[in-house]
Amino acid sequence: MKNLKVSKTTKAAYFLLLAAYTVLLFVLFRNQAYHLEYQYYGSDVDAYILEMLGIDSGFDFPYPVYFMLGKFLALFSTVHMGAALSATILNSVSPAVLSYFMLKELAPLVPEKNKNRAAYEGFLLLVTYSIFFVSMLYPPKNIYLPGMTLRNLGVFSANPYYNQTYLAARGFAIVAFFLFAHILTYYEDHVDKKEYIAFSVFLILATLTKPSFTFVLVSAAAVHMIVKLIMSKGKKFREFLYLLATAVPTFITLIIQFGGVFGSSSHAGEGGGIGFGIGKAWSVYTGNIVLAVMLANAFPGVVMLLNLKRFKDNKIFLLAWEVMMAGFLEFLCLYEKGDRFVHCNFAWGYIYGIFFVFVAGLMLLIENTVKKKQPVWMLAFEWAVYVWHLGCGIAFFAMLYMGGYFYV
Repeated sequence: MKNLKVSKTTKAAYFLLLAAYTVLLFVLFRNQAYHLEYQYYGSDVDAYILEMLGIDSGFDFPYPVYFMLGKFLALFSTVHMGAALSATILNSVSPAVLSYFMLKELAPLVPEKNKNRAAYEGFLLLVTYSIFFVSMLYPPKNIYLPGMTLRNLGVFSANPYYNQTYLAARGFAIVAFFLFAHILTYYEDHVDKKEYIAFSVFLILATLTKPSFTFVLVSAAAVHMIVKLIMSKGKKFREFLYLLATAVPTFITLIIQFGGVFGSSSHAGEGGGIGFGIGKAWSVYTGNIVLAVMLANAFPGVVMLLNLKRFKDNKIFLLAWEVMMAGFLEFLCLYEKGDRFVHCNFAWGYIYGIFFVFVAGLMLLIENTVKKKQPVWMLAFEWAVYVWHLGCGIAFFAMLYMGGYFYV
């Protein structure tokens, strides 16, 4: 926060909101760690605890950050509490860093001397935290949607508060995303060594916590950079290699992780591996993929359609949708063979895509609202769709918080 010019009130609100969110999520993660059968059941949480105990869980987790922190904290309590504290600490990185980037990018839209600046900063903080409670849209239970049997699985929420490794990695992913979006604005002209190193560090931290984000970011970045290289007729090849070098440590890590999950010594064994099939894994949980995508992405989809011209001048908006498309295509086309087929683990990259198009869409909507770049009716419509997602998300979170099952 020291590099941001914000009011003392905003700084106090920043830490108060972070503390309240941390306590709120600690209760959920603690309950998930100590859960009773079908109450506070988190995805793979029992396997995580076995992994921390050094017992064969039947799964492979070659991404150690969450587990190592949990083991360390368990030295002072129990392994269940260690898992809960590890998830809490790492998950709280997400609102901490996203609040910073939201204020950094959007606070300057209102001049410091404006008497409403402090209130605007407070609004930005509240809206930032609202992003962590949006979810997929879903109707009341008595309303049938064609091909939809589950309101979450198959559609997916931007905030899967039932999977602790995804939540643990997201904070590092947010930093890597914003750093890379900024790098894209200048990498063809010069190299900022400090920012390149910072991006490389946070990308590998995200990878070592859960590699799902790295798969989609690297795919999106590769396509983006290759297109730019072709457009420059190869003149920016050296600059291309410099930026590519930032991902070398991550590439090495991914190769090791790939062997740990799909190698002959892994639990997948010879029956494991990656298969190709359009919608094959996705169809396990929904019979209507098109509608599922619409329910998950109504808000960012509306903002995208109403702001198509902004792809040219807004690197955050562009990168978010590139990550979304990479995640969507990987989940649509790829699946894990063997008994892990039904786990739909390629969905995690798509879920990252959902989260980042929400972030980018909301940032663009705030800018359009402050600068009055769209008609009032259009702004009202976009905000209404966002509030709809938020209402569904709060209800979904409350269900999980009261011990409900995410498999709904």
